[in-house]
Amino acid sequence: MTSPPRVVVVTGVSRYLGARVAARLAADSRVDRVVGLDPHEPPTALRELLADVELIRADARAASGALADLGAEAVVHLAVTSAPDQHGRAAMKEQNVIGTMQLLAAAQAAPRLRKLVVRSSTAAYGASFRDPGVFTEDTEPRAVPRGSFARDILDIEGYVRGFRRRRPEVSATVLRFAPFISSTADTTLTRYFAQPVVPTVLGRDARLQFVHVDDALEILHRSVIEEHPGTFNVAGAGILALSQAIRRAGRISVPLPEGTLSTLAGVARNVGIGQIGFDQIDLFVHGRVVDTSRLVAEFGFTPRTTAESFDDFIRGHANGSSITADRLAAAEQAILDGVRRVRAGAAAGGDRR
Repeated sequence: MTSPPRVVVVTGVSRYLGARVAARLAADSRVDRVVGLDPHEPPTALRELLADVELIRADARAASGALADLGAEAVVHLAVTSAPDQHGRAAMKEQNVIGTMQLLAAAQAAPRLRKLVVRSSTAAYGASFRDPGVFTEDTEPRAVPRGSFARDILDIEGYVRGFRRRRPEVSATVLRFAPFISSTADTTLTRYFAQPVVPTVLGRDARLQFVHVDDALEILHRSVIEEHPGTFNVAGAGILALSQAIRRAGRISVPLPEGTLSTLAGVARNVGIGQIGFDQIDLFVHGRVVDTSRLVAEFGFTPRTTAESFDDFIRGHANGSSITADRLAAAEQAILDGVRRVRAGAAAGGDRR
């Protein structure tokens, strides 16, 4: 068994997951130095967490010199975003795809590098009516995904395969995470389930899996400290149907036609969820379940089940998330307004024809 890397570079430390991973590694006595690489200043809430992490304000373009100068022995690439922010889709692709390409080019030229860990997603499998009941790591997507995040993930994994061919001596670990959830997680999906009224796809009841954030952190930590080359699905065992999850959360489902929900980009923003795109829509229509037996056998660690992880999320939102008459009315009105806008737009298009 090889010794743990002494110098670790973590990308994406201005975000919750990257900051937590860097902090855990910095607290591990087997690691001498942890460097956080991010073009953005971490928010105040994360700065105390990163007290023992060296921070370098730089993007992937500057990584080449940084990795070589630091003598990096391990790189943990977490600077991957699952939804567009205020800068839009172009900025998302620049970070996910171009950023990964540039980082791996730098990693290829880092002479002391011996370990690479990359955050991926079960979105790599896509979501379509032709999908198998359960995906294994060897399953290929049955159709090109519609969602921008899923397409980015396929590009990212393609670059990692190229890196493996060029640097076969580097132990490369790709972790395909199911959607994150916990009492403290703040993602598009957790905001979706936290709303009093939850828009769903009419006639569909997708099978879902989640992974608890703390279990994801444990797997990431072990990927750096131990030797686990390969590609692994990371999810909690078992499934929750979308309708079950909504009932467990004490929310009210509002079924909408798939086309209507796909078009209502404004509804999600109006009720405080954020951007719901084709990645989420396809997940709600088709669902996605993965096999984790390879992960459990390789890491000797079993994440808590999907139901247990979702219950922790519910406990974290038990206070201050109750369905009051005002919140229910506001959410319903936002959805109705969005439906009216879609209908008005369709009617206007028909008139122009």
